[in-house]
Amino acid sequence: MQDMHNHATKIITQIISENMPDKAVKEALQAYSLPDKLYLVAIGKAAWTMTKAACDYLGDKIHKGVAITKYGHSQGEIFPVAIYEAGHPIPDDNSIKATEAVLDLVSNLGAEDTVLFLVSGGGSALFESPKDGVTLDDLQSLTKILLEKGAAITEINALRKRLSKVKAGGFAEICKPASIFSIVLSDVLEDRLDTIASGPAAPDMTTREDALRIAKKYKVDEMFLHSDTNTADRVMTSKDKTPITLLFRQETPKSTDNVKTVIVGSVRSLCKSAADCAKSLGYTPYVLTTSLGCEAAEAGKVLAAIARDTQAGLSHFRKPCAIIMGGETIVHVKGNGKGGRNQEMALAAAKGIAGLANTIVFALGSDGTDGPTDAAGGIVNGDTLANLTAQGLSIDSILANNDSYNGLKAVDGLIITGPTGTNVNDVAVLLCV
Repeated sequence: MQDMHNHATKIITQIISENMPDKAVKEALQAYSLPDKLYLVAIGKAAWTMTKAACDYLGDKIHKGVAITKYGHSQGEIFPVAIYEAGHPIPDDNSIKATEAVLDLVSNLGAEDTVLFLVSGGGSALFESPKDGVTLDDLQSLTKILLEKGAAITEINALRKRLSKVKAGGFAEICKPASIFSIVLSDVLEDRLDTIASGPAAPDMTTREDALRIAKKYKVDEMFLHSDTNTADRVMTSKDKTPITLLFRQETPKSTDNVKTVIVGSVRSLCKSAADCAKSLGYTPYVLTTSLGCEAAEAGKVLAAIARDTQAGLSHFRKPCAIIMGGETIVHVKGNGKGGRNQEMALAAAKGIAGLANTIVFALGSDGTDGPTDAAGGIVNGDTLANLTAQGLSIDSILANNDSYNGLKAVDGLIITGPTGTNVNDVAVLLCV
């Protein structure tokens, strides 16, 4: 089992190292002829790494810049770019302040100017300027309730982009008449540009009908109407501000004409790295999907079921094998514990593989942070359930309370990488020998 754990560690290390954006950003810059004076704007969890790569390659061509990343993801100053850290997944005051710095940077650009726009996942919370009549409290409440109810990222962004000046192509409009060259590191399924960071420089594929359907599905109107603050009165009855429910009814821009975009990374490359490394270690890799999007616990149960069949010789997978799934699961938060979707997936798998020898499951986020925790994900084996039980801990109670972080911590099952500098979605791997 120790050899398998070492193999899992090697796969995790290679997954991250091969999907750092440095090389991809430089290759994208080499492929296009850019002017000698550029204004750099970077947003997302990989903003610092992407900015460093661009500045190293372009040198004095970067005239000024602003980069906004998640707390703890900056690795220092990068001249001549101002580095900001802000809240994620819930926007905060620093999200607003940092975005104001970006808008100041691009507010007076002319037709001869070019903005180098570096985008990675997490930008929706980090890059924010509310529309008139919308407050930061509104955005925080909306984001929080949608996350807790297990809304998909496409659903969350379909609503909050309608409350923002910079989302859904809004930033591209603000930059006019300047042009934008955008390099995007994708962290969403199908690489949808309007979903990555809520598409600040991309036409919006969602409609007002979509927004209203999602608002009704998650009872967003009800959230505001029954608020304990004065939010309900302000957004529903104020005559001098636009009610939020009306903003959901407004249509967003469906085209941008000043933007050139290059996508340089995705979950597919994450899964390929896992498969390549597993193969080099003697496993036969099988990539089941790169578009996983179900409940985290259900995904864990599926991996466990595959493990049981494989170990019993009842599946088409031949040992030693590595079963790989990439994507982004969701969690309906019902408890008050601590955890993230990858930790919950791993812990749910632990129950299903209990007692199986030579079986390991791990799941992690490529950015190094899973939910509001310092862990990237979790790793479990056939002994995990027994180890929890020996400590008087109930795996069912832990999962019911969404407390996967503390459950995994008790059995040394957390994957701790620290902020990685990249963000190309999540990957889960089952190893069977």
